[in-house]
Amino acid sequence: MLSAVGRIFRTPDLRRKVLFTLALVALFRLGSFVPAPFVDFANVRACISSQQTGASGLYQLVNLFSGGALLQLSIFALGIMPYITSSIIVQLLRVVIPRFEVLYKEGQEGQARLTQYTRYLTIALGVLQSTTLITVARSGALFGSSNVSACQNLIANQAWWAVVLMVITMTAGTGLIMWMGELITERGVGNGMSLLIFTSIAARFPQSIIAIGQSQSIEVAVLVVLIGVLVVGAVVYVEQSQRRIPVEYAKRMVGRRTYGGNNTYIPIKVNMAGVVPVIFASSLLYLPALIAQFNQPANGGAPAPWVTWIQTYLTSGDHPLYMALYFVLIVGFTYFYVAITFNPEEVADNMKKYGGFIPGIRAGRPTAEYLDYVLTRVTLPGSIYLGLVALIPLIAFVAIGANSNFPFGGTSILIVVGVGLETVKQIDSQLQQRHYEGLLR
Repeated sequence: MLSAVGRIFRTPDLRRKVLFTLALVALFRLGSFVPAPFVDFANVRACISSQQTGASGLYQLVNLFSGGALLQLSIFALGIMPYITSSIIVQLLRVVIPRFEVLYKEGQEGQARLTQYTRYLTIALGVLQSTTLITVARSGALFGSSNVSACQNLIANQAWWAVVLMVITMTAGTGLIMWMGELITERGVGNGMSLLIFTSIAARFPQSIIAIGQSQSIEVAVLVVLIGVLVVGAVVYVEQSQRRIPVEYAKRMVGRRTYGGNNTYIPIKVNMAGVVPVIFASSLLYLPALIAQFNQPANGGAPAPWVTWIQTYLTSGDHPLYMALYFVLIVGFTYFYVAITFNPEEVADNMKKYGGFIPGIRAGRPTAEYLDYVLTRVTLPGSIYLGLVALIPLIAFVAIGANSNFPFGGTSILIVVGVGLETVKQIDSQLQQRHYEGLLR
C-alpha cells in the first residue's frame, strides 16, 4: 500500500493532479472559516459553543454538507448544497419536461446545455437560501428555539444594504465552490463536487468524536469508533454488492469483419439510489417543523394544537413516530428515484438494437419485464439498508445523546464511503495505465 502511494507521487502527471486537488480542497476548507461581511464572529462562536443539540432538520443537513460553515455564517456557508439541489431538480425535470430528455439523449452537447441550466439554477437557489439563512440568523432561531434570546446579535449591521451585500457574498461563495468542483473534475482526481462534500463531512469526524468523549466518557468515544469501523465495513460491503445479469451479443458480419459474439453483464447495484432518498426524506420531514416555526404566536401565548402536535412528534428525531416516518419515506423515495434513473424499457431497446439478449429471455418487452422484476427485488434490500443506516444517528441520540455528534451513520457515512471508493478506483485505474500494479492488490 505504501509503495503504491509512493508510485502516485513518482508519476509526474498523477502527482500534479493529486497536488492540484489537495490545493483546492485546502482553499475550500479555508473559506469555510472566513466570516461573511457584518457577521459578529465572536457571538457566533459563543452560540456554537453553548449549543447542545445542534441545528435541526434541513439546517443540520446543510451544515453537514458545508463542513460546519453554515452555522458560522461564513462566505461558504451554503456549501455545495445549492448545486446538489439544482442537479436533483434538473434530473427529475427530465421526466416532466420532454425537452430536457431530448437534450440528455443528444450526447455531450445536450448534456452541456443541461449543465448550464444546473449552474443557473444553482445561483438562483443560492440567492434564495442565503436570504433565508440571513433572515433566520437575524431572528435568532438559527441555533434552535431554545437559544433565540441568546443568539439574536449574530449580524452587526441590520441595514438593507448590508443584508444585500451578505446575500451577494454567500451566493458568490456558492458559485466559487461550483467552479472549484468543476476544476477538480477537469484537472484533478475524482469528481470535484463529491470530493468537496467528502472533505466537508470528514473534517467534522475528529470534532464529533472529541465532543462525544467530553459529553460522555472516553470509553463511550472508543466504543463509538469501534462501532463506526463495523458500520463502515458493512456499508462498503453493501455498496460494492451488485446483481450481474448476463448479456450475450450475437455475431454479425459487416463486410469481411465479424462484430459481436462477446459476453458481458448488466450490473444492478443493491443501492442504486445512493444518498438521494435520505436527502429527500430529511427535507420533506423538515417542512412540517418549518411551517410550525412560522406559526408561533407573537404574544408568547399557547400555540395551536396542530403546532404542538408537530413539535412533539415531528421535530426531534428521538420519537418513534418520527423514526417510522423517516424509514418509510426513505424506502418510498428509493423506489421512486431508482424508477427515474434506470429505465428497463430503454435498456431492453438498446440491447435489441445491437443484437444483445439475456440467455433464456426473449428480446424486447420480455427483457424489459425481466429487468423490472430483478430491479424491484434488488431495490427492496437496498431501500431497507438505506433506512437502517439513516436511523443510526437517531438511535445513537436515544442511546447516548449524540445525535448531532455521531458521525458514523446517515448521509455522512454513505457519502464518505461512496466517494472514497470511487476516488480510489479512479486513482487505481490511472496507476494501472502507467504501471502493471494499481493502488489496491
